[in-house]
Amino acid sequence: MTDTDHRPSPDALLKEAGQAGRGRLKIFLGAAPGVGKTYEMLVQARRRKLDGVDAVIGVVETHGRVETDLLTKGIETVPKKRVPYKGRVLAEMDLDAILQRRPRLVLVDELAHDNAVGSRHPKRYLDVEELLAAGIDVYTTLNVQHIESLNDVVAKITKVRVRETVPDSILDRADDIELVDLTPEDLLQRLKEGKVYMPEAAERAQQNYFVPGNLAALRELALRRTAQRVDAQMVDYMRAHAIAGPWEASERLLVAVNARPGAAMAVRYARRLADRLRASWTAVHVETDMNQSEAERDRVAQLLRLAERMGGMAATVPAANEADGVLQFARANNVTHIVITAARGSRWLDLLRPSPAQQIIRDAGDVSIHIVPERGGKDDIAKAAAPERAALEPRGFAGSLAFSAIALGIGLLLRQALAVSNVALVLLVAVLAAAVTYGLLPSLFAGLICALAYNFFFLPPLYTFTIADPENVVTLLVFMLVAAIASNLTARVRTQAIVARQRAATTEDLYRFSRKLAGIAALDDLLWATAYQVAHMLKLHVVLLMPDGGDLQVRAGYPPEDTLDEGDLAAAKWAFEEGHEAGRGSNTLPGARRLFLPMRTARGVIAIIGLDSEREGSLLTPDQRRLLDSLSDQTALAIERLHLAGEMDRARVAAETDKLRTALLTSISHDLRTPLASILGSASSLKQYRDQLGDADQAELLRTIQEEAERLNHFIANLLDMTRLESGALAPNLELIDLADVVGSVLRRAPLKQRSITLDIESGLPMLNLDPVLFEQVLFNLLDNAVKYAPPDTPITLRARTANGTVVMQLLDEGPGLPEEDRERVFDKFYRVRAADKKRAGTGLGLAIARGFMEAMGGTITAANRSDRRGAVFTLALPIPTIAGPAP
Repeated sequence: MTDTDHRPSPDALLKEAGQAGRGRLKIFLGAAPGVGKTYEMLVQARRRKLDGVDAVIGVVETHGRVETDLLTKGIETVPKKRVPYKGRVLAEMDLDAILQRRPRLVLVDELAHDNAVGSRHPKRYLDVEELLAAGIDVYTTLNVQHIESLNDVVAKITKVRVRETVPDSILDRADDIELVDLTPEDLLQRLKEGKVYMPEAAERAQQNYFVPGNLAALRELALRRTAQRVDAQMVDYMRAHAIAGPWEASERLLVAVNARPGAAMAVRYARRLADRLRASWTAVHVETDMNQSEAERDRVAQLLRLAERMGGMAATVPAANEADGVLQFARANNVTHIVITAARGSRWLDLLRPSPAQQIIRDAGDVSIHIVPERGGKDDIAKAAAPERAALEPRGFAGSLAFSAIALGIGLLLRQALAVSNVALVLLVAVLAAAVTYGLLPSLFAGLICALAYNFFFLPPLYTFTIADPENVVTLLVFMLVAAIASNLTARVRTQAIVARQRAATTEDLYRFSRKLAGIAALDDLLWATAYQVAHMLKLHVVLLMPDGGDLQVRAGYPPEDTLDEGDLAAAKWAFEEGHEAGRGSNTLPGARRLFLPMRTARGVIAIIGLDSEREGSLLTPDQRRLLDSLSDQTALAIERLHLAGEMDRARVAAETDKLRTALLTSISHDLRTPLASILGSASSLKQYRDQLGDADQAELLRTIQEEAERLNHFIANLLDMTRLESGALAPNLELIDLADVVGSVLRRAPLKQRSITLDIESGLPMLNLDPVLFEQVLFNLLDNAVKYAPPDTPITLRARTANGTVVMQLLDEGPGLPEEDRERVFDKFYRVRAADKKRAGTGLGLAIARGFMEAMGGTITAANRSDRRGAVFTLALPIPTIAGPAP
């Protein structure tokens, strides 16, 4: 084992550090309803409370079970929040109240529950995530049928598909999972006793869902899922504490995959062994030689795909040699069995250079090793013949020869100043340079050339290959040995550096791609960026298809591709409908020109990516497939983000529309009916009691009819004005006007009700280019607003001044002023400021219309509170036209 093997895993330590300050999550998992999850959760919560832990109930559903309800007594319950929904009121967990209360432990029943529309989070597990992030521990319950990855399996078993699901990542992040288990017989007995459902519901459930076979299968699923999580926790613990293992709590199997004969046989043997052991298994290829031929790479890729098709996992890891890579992966993943291939070779050669199998056997420790012989004959994937090596490149040997010649020249120049043994170091530099630049074989070639040159030019007798002194023979042999070792080590470092650079470049490309996706707001731009990125990184032709009106349509491609033939369209449609790959190289419609792969999110398949290449053979190696999966996942999430943003915008518009509709109906039903009621009351009084009423009373009733009719006319005019503004039909008729004339006209028709109006208008104001009708309506609405909100005995001031090329007009009152949060909202449609419990008469459109008219005429209007006293001030900024002169 290396020093690295004795150090804790950085990933595991980071994972532990990331839990600091976060609450702990414990899930009580059950195979079916009624096994006692809530009961057990309450029992343990009461124990924690006796230990002094501040525990509260966020939400617990007892379903009328008396024994469960009794356990809730003595534990504080946070009152639920009432959420109106479609004419009903639903009770939901009050997340904000719990966060404000900040208990140490909160009980949240039914983790998979869907929250009511209008809640902060659509799912209860998202509420739990927020509680955990706030440092609050959570106990929760979950049935196995609600786990996302098991949803299809459970539906196949029970013929019932549940709609509420929880992502597997929630279980993976849980600190503890406790399985609440009950035998099918006991659960059925509880069902008959009415401890699960009411009698009628229990009878239906027993005929359909609660069948002994179903319950046994669900129980096995729950046991296996819990075991998987416990097993993952054990591996995390071993990594965090640098425990080499293996701990044989469960069997894990690894098969080493390479291009040598017998590798396919080893993969098949690994599958059979895994079935016998009921173990998970992984096919691992160790990257050690960057000079593998294309044929070797293809054979390895096919073997890894074979492992995946047979139910295993595939992985590729870089390492100095195959044995080190296999053992490092085995120790990191608690592997208990390793399957490797081995050839029968010379014992002397094995002593000089042990095979990977021998090294693994020697260093495996407690791991069981299974040897599969490299037999001759036909192999389904790897041919029995010796692996075909990559063609030797003359450039590397020519470069090595050049390095050797340069080093020889330098050595000859320094021969008089240096000892012969030091000249050997100069030649050794040429060997290292060749290893760094060209790899192992060219560096060995350079070592041979340098050794011959060292003998010919520096060892007596000179200029012959004869060695007179036996000591020089030893010197030459040592030089050749050092050159060979240095070449090997340097070539390994070079190979690892190349692999590291390639992986770093891939990581950098993925990071840049994610940054690019985060900044894209248009779907077409996102799809084009994805097509270009996939084509650039995988060197393939790419098309992206999405559903449009019931059919799949090409939305992007690189190089640009607008049409697909019938075979490709059939494969793409099948991939979209079934959620599995189809087309070239797959098991479905393999005659298609392209390979089509689905892009998924939690909602299902949202797009299809099609791949094509001019070269023959398989399109993707396992590494490329994983890279494509990463790119596809990022793209799918980005598409989902755009879809959610669009849905949020539509929901916001719908909510705003509904709000406006409600406000309009309120105005019509209340504010417009009030003047109508006054008019009808006064008119009916005049009709029925004309003879009994005096002249003064009759005049008062007629004045009431006139005032309320004018008020009604004003309301309707506001509604019509707002309709014109929003439809864009308003076109101001601009002309030069005198501000004083418009003010005088407004004061004559405004309902001032004997208010005191103070005019403070600067003399010599310029003519303004405005629509007189619209501007008069603006001032009318402002005065009407001041009359409504200011006390009757307070004055209203109208002030006008020139400042910075504009005429600034202010209307000041001495009313209650504007709340800080309402300074901008007062210009919203149908919005009215409330004073105490009073609601002022009006539609709430006057100020909105004033702002709309001002902006249409090129001016602005703002609202604020007075600085000198109590009251509001509305400021109009009116641009002065360049041709305007002072008003006469």
